[in-house]
Amino acid sequence: MRYRFLALFLIAPFLGAGQDLKSGGILKPEQAIMDVRHYTIKLAVDPVLQSIDGTTEIEVALSQFTQTLVFDLVSLLEVRKVWVNNKPAAFTHENDLIRISPASPLTDAKATVKIEYGGKPGVSKNPPWVGGFTWAQDSLGHPWVAITCQSEGAKIYFPCKDHPSDEPNEGADLIITVPDDLYVAGPGSLKSNVKKGHKRTFHWTTSYPINNYSILFNIGRYKVVTRSFTSVSGDKIPLQFYVLNVHENKANRLLDALERCMKLEEKYFGPYPWPKDKIAICETPHLGMEHQTLNAYGNKFRYTVSGGKDFDWLLLHELGHEWWGNKITVKDWSDMWIHEGICSFADRLYTLDYAGKEAYLQQMKETARGTSNLKPIIPGSDVDADAVYQYDIYVKGAFFMHTLRYIIGDEIFFPTLKKLATDARFTYDNFITTDDVEGVFSQASGMNLKPVFHLYLRTTNKLDIGVKQTGNTDYLIKLLNFTDPLPLDIQTSNGTERIMVGKKGVTVRSDITPIVDPDVYYLKRVILE
Repeated sequence: MRYRFLALFLIAPFLGAGQDLKSGGILKPEQAIMDVRHYTIKLAVDPVLQSIDGTTEIEVALSQFTQTLVFDLVSLLEVRKVWVNNKPAAFTHENDLIRISPASPLTDAKATVKIEYGGKPGVSKNPPWVGGFTWAQDSLGHPWVAITCQSEGAKIYFPCKDHPSDEPNEGADLIITVPDDLYVAGPGSLKSNVKKGHKRTFHWTTSYPINNYSILFNIGRYKVVTRSFTSVSGDKIPLQFYVLNVHENKANRLLDALERCMKLEEKYFGPYPWPKDKIAICETPHLGMEHQTLNAYGNKFRYTVSGGKDFDWLLLHELGHEWWGNKITVKDWSDMWIHEGICSFADRLYTLDYAGKEAYLQQMKETARGTSNLKPIIPGSDVDADAVYQYDIYVKGAFFMHTLRYIIGDEIFFPTLKKLATDARFTYDNFITTDDVEGVFSQASGMNLKPVFHLYLRTTNKLDIGVKQTGNTDYLIKLLNFTDPLPLDIQTSNGTERIMVGKKGVTVRSDITPIVDPDVYYLKRVILE
């Protein structure tokens, strides 16, 4: 039942209304010359009026002379003033774009842009799949506010360069003012919490680069339940749950489950990526979403059991994104399978560790059946988030990792997966592509894995395998649509043997029709002749 529910969770976006805003796509020329270094977002939030008001300051590095700066901000919000390097600047705000003309052309390598704005941001009709603000109330009628914006981008509430290929290298500061009976949970570390009159201002700061859709906050009557987690790196990191006051008594049970998830993720992917900040989840009025150091959690404390322990699939999946999506980030949404597919594969590794091999294999068979193959999971390049988002980036992406594991073997696969998650070429300030992933695994295995990557990720084809009886007990088994030999488990009357099979095929002897790949390591079609 849990995985049926997960399927509904993942399919839900395709059942809702279309979205007007999209993140990513072809990078605007005016933004291609601009590298965002830091955001400072300073806002007053009014839960009654459902409005925001304040400023965003953007520090950028420029690669060449320019007379125009372009940032993304939804036109629902009103831009009032703009400054560039502390000097007022002319601007227009149309079609969700702010075009700024500095008082004099920018020849310096760096510039600081400050934008004053405000108004009523868009309201999400189906969070978290449709982005926007959620203005809700807890069970006692207190304001409860959440933001989601993965597909639409952070431009739904602050001016930014809305493209996955650019994160603020020096992090972000969020300075958020709310009524004094409310608490603001944000990314990174809490720098200050100051009450003034009937208002309270929370200052959150991040110590690391952060993707745009993680630069957000949640507001509610929160209680912060904290313990310490010792990472495999030796760092002692705050492990926190920003839980509604009315649910405080449920926090420690969920943190116990979160600790087990942490140990699993660190085992396969290395140390937690954000030790200077925190490991945290925040209760939200929507189901959930990965947000760096502050994962949204709205699964209402619904547990199943895995290996005799409490298990919450949402908790595990969103935590996995701290590595796959946050630490490891794609530069083009076309490669989103790296975030969702490898993270979903990690969910299956939890089953392997806590429930055993047979439970894992059964789950992977369910995953194979759930793959639709309606369109390739890499649709091209320079695409927006909506164009790539489909159920198969989760299930087919996860199953592809299962196939890869089988082809190259555990002794190579698992160390290489951890190497990928810890390689400085692809982490933090850097970005990753599918070709990078393929290169790492091909080099480690000494195999040319490009054709396998192509088959699974850039086509809708399955592996076609022919089985032809050539004698009373002789069967020719060969690959029909794949040139390079691949290992196959072949079950005959003599048992199961792993055999390298190519287009020319191999002959096996059996008193029964051989069963190819009985444990389902491949997405395949077996054609009996």
